Amino acid sequence: MTSETVDVVRGATPRPSPPTSRSPLQRTLLRVPLYLVLIVFALFVLVPVYLMVVTSLKPPEEALLSQMWQLPTELSIAAWESAFAALQPYLINSFRLAIPATILSAVLGSLNGYVFAKWRFPGSEWVFNGLLFGLFIPYQIVLIPLVVTMQNVGLYNTITGLVLVHAIYGIPITTLIFRNFYARIPQEVLDAGKVDGAGVFQLYRRIALPLSLPGFVVVGIWQFTQIWNEFLWAVTLTSAGQRPVMVALQNISGAQIVEWNVQMAAALQAALPTLIVYVLLGRYFVRGLLAGALKE
Repeated sequence: MTSETVDVVRGATPRPSPPTSRSPLQRTLLRVPLYLVLIVFALFVLVPVYLMVVTSLKPPEEALLSQMWQLPTELSIAAWESAFAALQPYLINSFRLAIPATILSAVLGSLNGYVFAKWRFPGSEWVFNGLLFGLFIPYQIVLIPLVVTMQNVGLYNTITGLVLVHAIYGIPITTLIFRNFYARIPQEVLDAGKVDGAGVFQLYRRIALPLSLPGFVVVGIWQFTQIWNEFLWAVTLTSAGQRPVMVALQNISGAQIVEWNVQMAAALQAALPTLIVYVLLGRYFVRGLLAGALKE
């Protein structure tokens, strides 16, 4: 008799038979539809990039809508040179804006996140929820009061004023990210620091801050990308000479004659900084998000 028959005769529960394992060929065949769907999505995303790159390397006589799918007969970087000459001062403005605004909002968000995560005080949840309410306020509602305020304090049409605006409006999201990150730090570690006589901000500087690198990477990528690509504040609070690259990119488009190769080259140059940041730090971005989302 088999073992299952013996178990039935003895009144025991029959042991389930082990599942049949699929061969490598079967597993590969089952994944083919998934791979096809992923390839279709990848092509859907990469086709515009292909058109931009190909068009930017064409001479003006070939940069036509009727020939947009064709490869250039000869490579030309004249469009890249023209685009860079037009965008260079505005690229500098964008770096002057994005780097300090990202650093400032990250530092403020780190301090706020630590306080809300580890230093609870009466009404802290209400204050935190009120701070997060800023995430849901449309920019258009405060646009006119903000312009008037910036004019009154003498920061209208300045990079400094734009840095201040982005830093303040970045505080809610940076606080949320850092709060979730610091909540993962074991309270026992901070209690040990308190026993040694460390105060609230000494605990932050000596314990929390050295552990904050993943959180700063997440906030840095997020804020740098958002600030670099932002258009509404830039076009409203600045004028010629102080505008970031995204506003200048819109101004490059011709009214009657459209130089498609120059426009595509300019768009690629404007997108390169954020693309480089994500390529270099993208893996740390996902790791940092998970570090703030999971709690052991």
